[in-house]
Amino acid sequence: MSSSLKFDIDDFRHAVSQYATGIVVVAGVENGSLVGFAAQSFVSLSLDPPLVLFCPQKSSTSWPRIRAGFNYGINILGAEHSDISEAFAVVGAVPDMSWKPSNHSGVPILDESIAFLDCSHLAEHEAGDHTIVVSTVNGVLVRRAHDSPLIYLRGKYGTFVDSN
Repeated sequence: MSSSLKFDIDDFRHAVSQYATGIVVVAGVENGSLVGFAAQSFVSLSLDPPLVLFCPQKSSTSWPRIRAGFNYGINILGAEHSDISEAFAVVGAVPDMSWKPSNHSGVPILDESIAFLDCSHLAEHEAGDHTIVVSTVNGVLVRRAHDSPLIYLRGKYGTFVDSN
């Protein structure tokens, strides 16, 4: 006997909002200028080889511009950076943000990020209204290992409190 759960999109959104995620900014360079977007769909995928994945919306105007450069950076935001997340969440806008090029590929390291991954494009997979992007990690930089990351839970920003 099969049982099916019935729900609407609001029920689904409410259910998945119970899972906390971190916030990153995926950033690249286009004609010498910063381009990027905020993402909460980001995970480490493999240690050997080092791979990560993130999921831009199919409607993203930034992702095609970043992808064209093949290399990009994943900037992990700290607890005090909800304003940066919000600035990079505005469709079609690129915030005036201080950054420096990475030593490996020259992609943007945001001055405020607590950690950074220098990545190259490996694969994409269509998935509903998003694209799953798999990336090879070519370099890492942990700048503030003891700072709390920016967390998103139940539609709000928060932080992680270490219980140790």
